[in-house]
Amino acid sequence: MEIRQLRYFISVAEHLNFTQAAKRLFVAQPAVSQQIASLEKEIGLQLFVRDKHSVQLTPAGKVFLNDAIDMLNKSEEAVKKARKAAVGEIGQLNIGFLYAPVKNFLPALVREFREKYPHVQINLNHFQTGQIVEELRKGKLDLAFTMAFRPEDKTEWGYKTLFSQPYGVFMNKNHRLANRNCIPIIELSHEPLVMLDRKEAPQGYDHLITLFSNHGIFPNITTQTQRIETVLMLVETGLGIAVLPKHLDVYANPSLRFIEIEEWQHTVDIVVAWKKTSSNPSIPLFLTELDSINFREIQNIGLVR
Repeated sequence: MEIRQLRYFISVAEHLNFTQAAKRLFVAQPAVSQQIASLEKEIGLQLFVRDKHSVQLTPAGKVFLNDAIDMLNKSEEAVKKARKAAVGEIGQLNIGFLYAPVKNFLPALVREFREKYPHVQINLNHFQTGQIVEELRKGKLDLAFTMAFRPEDKTEWGYKTLFSQPYGVFMNKNHRLANRNCIPIIELSHEPLVMLDRKEAPQGYDHLITLFSNHGIFPNITTQTQRIETVLMLVETGLGIAVLPKHLDVYANPSLRFIEIEEWQHTVDIVVAWKKTSSNPSIPLFLTELDSINFREIQNIGLVR
């Protein structure tokens, strides 16, 4: 049974006239008669009673008409859904993120995207710094919001820089340097440094060590931990200081101070990354929606700190 046969049958049933049905279908009348005859032969039932003057549905034809309309509607709906899926309007997006950099724009972005594309299921996954790139690499994520993404093979990865944040020093408010507005990096050379464990964020760890060594300083790392929240908690207790991007002050409280490092213009990029080889058509739609965000304006009004 073909969709064309159903369409021809429904048209004849609606008009009860083969000639009018053919005109409505923009085909020759013999083609309609041939398809109806073929349909009747396939299902083994007569659907119309016809003579020279009239065409009527048989009892079987009346029952078949309701189901034929339903089948045709379902087939058309299936085609529409397939077309939407092909362009990403139906599907699923697995998005990984680091909390601090995205907390002030990702919820609104996802909400607006879902309003525009309600048939795309979005799964949001919060990761630590070291986990998120690995999850993306394994193909478990379609998109990842992370920091300073530097893939080894640039032909495999696509990424877009959203905004940059300066590095600075987090310290307890009672620290001897806490009343400064800016601190020369040389004054940090002997300070006990609390850092995120290298296995959690190898790129970030190595980058920070390189920044220190470029100024002739080998940092006095006294404590390493697995979570950024723990790094700041340890700094709060007075066990040391931490050199981190400014956006991490979302985890801070009044017991901590963020102080700029004098003559240190280093920043960290906040990026969205994806695999170029991904066949998920919803990715470009989400990236287009992301492009509508004015990050410069957001930073100016202090929503991304």
